Amino acid sequence: MASERKPILKGRTRLAAEAAIVAAAGLSAFAVAHASLLVPPLQTHPTKTQVALTSARMAQAQPAEDEVLIAFEEPVPGHAVVSPFGLRQLPWEGNGRLHEGVDISADSGVPVIAAADGVVVEAGVKGGYGRYVAVRHAERLTTFYAHLGGIEAGVKPGVAVTAGMPLGRIGSTGTSTGPHLHFEIRDAQQRPLDPSMFLGKAFAEAGDLPLDKAKRYSGRVRMAYVSFIPESKRALMDARDGSSLTVRRKTTDAQDLAAAERNLQSQMRDTAKREKIDGMKELSIGPDGRPRAQLNL
Repeated sequence: MASERKPILKGRTRLAAEAAIVAAAGLSAFAVAHASLLVPPLQTHPTKTQVALTSARMAQAQPAEDEVLIAFEEPVPGHAVVSPFGLRQLPWEGNGRLHEGVDISADSGVPVIAAADGVVVEAGVKGGYGRYVAVRHAERLTTFYAHLGGIEAGVKPGVAVTAGMPLGRIGSTGTSTGPHLHFEIRDAQQRPLDPSMFLGKAFAEAGDLPLDKAKRYSGRVRMAYVSFIPESKRALMDARDGSSLTVRRKTTDAQDLAAAERNLQSQMRDTAKREKIDGMKELSIGPDGRPRAQLNL
C-alpha cells in the first residue's frame, strides 16, 4: 500500500509546485500593475508653461510681421539739422518766408537714404531744388530730398524703395548755401509738414499721424546765417546794400511815409481776416515789418 501512494504524492507535489509558480507569477504581475498605477502617465498635452516657452522660441525664430503703417528714419543718419522748419529770412530776402522743410548739414558725397518705404514719384532737376528726388509713402505723404550732388543709378519714377535705401548723395545744386540736404514732408494736399514730428518715429495707424500739429509754426522770423551766397543771389544783396543800385526818386519823404503807413494799415487788415494755417492766425504787423502771430493749441 505504501508503495502505491508514492507516485500519487510525487504527482501532488509537482502540481503544488506548479500552482505555487503560477501564483507567484500572478502576484508579480499584480505588483507590476499596481506599481504602474502609482507612476503618473505620460502627458500627451503640453502644459501652459511649455506652450509659452514654445511660443517664445517660435517668435524668436520667426518674427511676427510688423504692423506699423509707416516709420521714418533720418535721411542723413548721424547729421544734425542746422535750419529747422518755420519762418526764415535769408540774407538776400527782404522779408521772412516759410522754410518748408529742414536743412541737414553734411559733407559732399555723404549718402542720402529713403526716410521710409515708398515709391519714387519724381527724380531730376527743378529750380531752386537742384537735383532732387520725391518719394510717395502711405497715406499719400511725400518726402523730398533736394540739392543733391547726384542721384543713385536706377532711382527713377515708379521704382519702389525701402527705408534706408540710398537715393543720392549730398551736394549743393540749385539755390543752395553750401553742401547740405533740404528735406521736406508734405501731406496729401501737398501742404508742408514739420519733419521733426516724424523723423525717428513710427505710426501704427493713420489717426496717429500728427498732421494738424505738424502744419503749425511759430510767427517768429528767424534770421538765417549762411556760409555761402549763391551767385544768383549776390546781385540782390548788392541791390539791397545800394552798392550797385541807383535810385531816382519821384516822391518826397512825406509822400513815401504816407504811402508806407497806408500799406501797413492794409497789411494789418488783411492779416487779421485771413487764417494762414490751421490753428494759427496772424494778428498784426510789427513795427519792424514782421508778422506777429498767435498759436492756438
